[in-house]
Amino acid sequence: MRASSSRNAQGGQGVRGDILAKCQNYGRNLGGQFVRPCDAQAAGLYVYFHTFTGHDGCPPGEIWMGDRRILMFGCNDYLDLTNHPKVKEAAAAAIRRYGTGSSGSRLLNGTLDLHVRAEAELAALVRKEDAMTFGTGFQTNYAALAGVTEKGDVLVCDHNLHASLVDGALRSPARIVRFRHNDMDHLAACLESCAPDEKVLIVTESVFSMEGDTADLAGTAGLARRYQARVFVDEAHGIGVFGPGGGGLAEELGVLDGMDIIMGTFSKSLASVGGFVASTRPVIEYLKHTARPFVFSASLPPASVAAVLAALEVMRAEPERRQRMHRVARHLRQELRARGYWVLDGETPIVPIVVPDAIALFRLCSCLLDEGVYANPVMRPAAKHNLLRISVTAAHDESHVARLLEALDVVMRRLEIPVSACAAD
Repeated sequence: MRASSSRNAQGGQGVRGDILAKCQNYGRNLGGQFVRPCDAQAAGLYVYFHTFTGHDGCPPGEIWMGDRRILMFGCNDYLDLTNHPKVKEAAAAAIRRYGTGSSGSRLLNGTLDLHVRAEAELAALVRKEDAMTFGTGFQTNYAALAGVTEKGDVLVCDHNLHASLVDGALRSPARIVRFRHNDMDHLAACLESCAPDEKVLIVTESVFSMEGDTADLAGTAGLARRYQARVFVDEAHGIGVFGPGGGGLAEELGVLDGMDIIMGTFSKSLASVGGFVASTRPVIEYLKHTARPFVFSASLPPASVAAVLAALEVMRAEPERRQRMHRVARHLRQELRARGYWVLDGETPIVPIVVPDAIALFRLCSCLLDEGVYANPVMRPAAKHNLLRISVTAAHDESHVARLLEALDVVMRRLEIPVSACAAD
């Protein structure tokens, strides 16, 4: 028995605090006001965990919330494939053939021919020798960064990385260096500061998920060659969105060869859940045996993998989905800026409006939902600014944009928020 436990049991060292007490007092500071989730709910300002009830009978771009049809501008289903008949039938057929799960890790009994086929197609999509799949996108980044590094290595990371990459870097034994967001001069300085005997991996996203801006992948690849570093790029929001074959921003820019490890997710353009990394065959074989979340997790269920394969087929056959998504996103940006909103720069389907006041942002999201429109609130520090994050998909057209703009006008007037409060200085 530990002595400290004994002393506390006798009361000799005072009263021990309750490890769960923080759960009673959890909250966030919103605009100088500390708000617990229960208080936000009571005030009608809680904008998370809304419950949606399906697509049956809904036109494109809409979803049921109870008995209401909601115009969905908060979804990352960029190619509008989660409800595609071919994708749904492929998932159902996989259940009929394989059942609902594998009940084992890929290392042991969890590898199906579906996994092997999907990994071959994903590797071909980004022009790499091999690929491996994971249960979630978060798990993919966390496992790959922690698995591919060892003590003495250096991870040189963009400042604005997704939490999954941050956590993977923190789990890694490598030294972490951060460079200013998308700043190639600072990246060069960071690489210059690494010792000659340190092995370096540059880590970036292609499309930064909250603010929707894109990385300078050509500049990154050039610096990697100059300083003999390798590059890990997260294409979670690039796959299906960019590239003539949907292979991501690196394909669009012609720098796939300069990306050593490419990561992607299935929960955006590929209509499923999970993620993958692609690289040379030795890198993938190494990760298959060293990435602990892969080794010690059950494999993706058959329906999820079959949905990915079907989504890849539709993506190749219907490039007009990607073209429509970009056209509508450009139109939305132009219309918002014409009305005076502060819209962050970008050429992606992520269209963020800056709403500096956090309470105003929560009220705006809540009242938009009253008008039948859903968009995402993004709070600092997840992004540099508080944002109304609008996601355009292939399901949207100009009439949906008109409905969104009308709802925004109505809500801004109702809340007496001048557009100038959401405008750049």
